[in-house]
Amino acid sequence: MGARKTTLGKEVARLLRRPFIDVDDAIAAEHGPIPELFASRGEAAFREIEARFVREALARPEPTVIAVGGGAVETPGLLSEDRATVVHLLVDVETAWERVRRSSRPLAQDEVEFRRRFEVRAPLYADVADAAARDVDDLVLAAAGVHVERGALQRLGELVPGEGEAALVSDPHVAGIHGMDAQLALGPRLAGRHELPSGEEAKTLAAVDRLWQELRLDRSGTIVALGGGCTTDAAGFAAATYLRGISWTPVPTSLLAQVDAAIGGKTAIDLPQGKNLVGAFHWPDRTVVDPAVLETLPEPQRLEGMAEVVKAGLLVNEPLWELPDDELVRRSIAYKAAICLRDPFEQGERAVLNLGHTFAHALEAAAGYEGLTHGRAVALGLLAALRLSGRDTRVVEEVLRPEPARVDAERAWEAMRRDKKARGGEPRFVLLGARGPEQGVVVPEADVRRELGRLIA
Repeated sequence: MGARKTTLGKEVARLLRRPFIDVDDAIAAEHGPIPELFASRGEAAFREIEARFVREALARPEPTVIAVGGGAVETPGLLSEDRATVVHLLVDVETAWERVRRSSRPLAQDEVEFRRRFEVRAPLYADVADAAARDVDDLVLAAAGVHVERGALQRLGELVPGEGEAALVSDPHVAGIHGMDAQLALGPRLAGRHELPSGEEAKTLAAVDRLWQELRLDRSGTIVALGGGCTTDAAGFAAATYLRGISWTPVPTSLLAQVDAAIGGKTAIDLPQGKNLVGAFHWPDRTVVDPAVLETLPEPQRLEGMAEVVKAGLLVNEPLWELPDDELVRRSIAYKAAICLRDPFEQGERAVLNLGHTFAHALEAAAGYEGLTHGRAVALGLLAALRLSGRDTRVVEEVLRPEPARVDAERAWEAMRRDKKARGGEPRFVLLGARGPEQGVVVPEADVRRELGRLIA
């Protein structure tokens, strides 16, 4: 009681564009006011009615946000459905009591009894919940299966879903820094350690083929991808295709991977003709994000990730780049995760996340994926997108400090025409309009070439 389940439930349902059911409201609509139901039939009868309504709500075929009364946890097995993600909306007893003390709630008339029930229910909530949340962003993360916590790397064994064996995939550099922590945390579930090359070299068919041949998992197994965005992209694609698809858990260790690459279930490898041209949508069972690992991140790599943070801030129209690390990571992930939950297969709105990326991918391809990092390319792409949108570019220049790329302009133009968002060889762009981001925008070739040229040394 008093945790604001209805208020926040309605908000997250609106944000994810899903139906919302408040079980207490549904009961009242059929049986009359709950205080009267308690008075006439007692709490035991109410719990039976409540259980029926909860089971009916859980049986709905479409994804639904359900606000369940605080006492439902006392009905054994009711909230243990495998097909539901159960989120404990946290509130302290003092706040909860202040919110409900003057209400007509039957179980909020006596403060001593209220506090007793709070203490009794607390361990039940902890036992049944898949995640805990304090606000809408936390609820989005729970819906997306993203766990953000300092020290999560040391808890990896309990955070990786399932009971099957786990194969740890990393690159040599990350393995040297965080590999032992991950191995110790996975404990007896660890079935093997595998290395991918560092950087974009991980996203080649040869590298993924070697990983496929090394894996010895069955269909109950899980690939745990520990590393930056290239590692999670390649390992996720291996998981999507090995044995026609097995579970995977990305554990991103760079800011770029934490706020972007490891979120949303897109996996891919590169071809010489372009970036991410072969891939699959394969949503992780869980994504484990430990902001503490960013403390070992060199400043150039931090700037790589800040490019995606700035992109998200421009899209949401909030200065996310000014937040402390833990909140910067949490808020950036929640923004992207909400879009991906609304459009999991990039058939519509999700394309707005490509702001600046049409230019960025073209520059990377023109550089042969050498000497030009993804974050630097995105920073340059954001400059071009803002200029074409008629927007101020100072935030990109001051926060990201991009430098022109040394690539061939014609090669970049041809790569842009092959971009997966292009139609008939005509590039399409995400730009910022007066009412927010606009996707699929066609820009005159002369303007595109002009802005592309401004990005090249």
